[in-house]
Amino acid sequence: MEWSLLITVFVIGLVGSFVSGLVGIGGAIVNYPMVLYIPPLLGFAAFSAHAAAGIVAVQVFVASFGGVWGYRKGNYLHKKLILYMGISILLGSLLGGFGASYLSEKVVNIVYGVLALIAVAMMFIPTHEEEEGSDHPDFNKWIASISAFLVGIGAGIVGAGGAFLLVPIMLSILHIPTRMTIASSLAITFISSIGAVTGKLFSGDVPIMPALSIAIASIITSQLGAEAGKKANTKVLQTILAVLIIGTAIKIWWDILF
Repeated sequence: MEWSLLITVFVIGLVGSFVSGLVGIGGAIVNYPMVLYIPPLLGFAAFSAHAAAGIVAVQVFVASFGGVWGYRKGNYLHKKLILYMGISILLGSLLGGFGASYLSEKVVNIVYGVLALIAVAMMFIPTHEEEEGSDHPDFNKWIASISAFLVGIGAGIVGAGGAFLLVPIMLSILHIPTRMTIASSLAITFISSIGAVTGKLFSGDVPIMPALSIAIASIITSQLGAEAGKKANTKVLQTILAVLIIGTAIKIWWDILF
């Protein structure tokens, strides 16, 4: 494999991992289309949808761990929420990760597009913002568990951790404070990515060298993003996430339809 291609994937990982730590996502919403579309734009052979999902699954695994590590000293991690949603999303992502090998590349892209559209719609649901300094709020455990399981299935198919859906669910439906949502979603995403990576590895969808390249990049910048996220305005973080999701949703559906 060409070194220039590995360097390209490395740079993609640097950008995606910083963003993932900043806004509390694993990075798949950013990295999946970048891995899929940027290499052929630069003259390299395109990765298949399955290979791109495998590469991104590894990136999400490393980046989300780095992001959680960056938040470990604060009071931002909602442990009960992480337990309920983490177990549910792990089961869903294992199912989705193993099942993805039986789907065509077009179906994988359609699943990604549907997830992005749902995330865009949820961004427009009004949020009930809690005080950032308050104790960990209570939440509906059934809604948290069922929504996490369903997100896990779709996320496992496309190699994502599912945080780009978890964040709006936690903000709009479960009413978790923004910074606590960002930190806790990274922890839940890390748990989800275990199932996604396991499924992709067993189905042979992980190109080893590009996956290692993007993993190294994730180690470098994911914690930097998390540190920046602690200091940034929460409304700015929500706006960044909304723009990223809307942009990628438009791109993926344009390619599917036209």
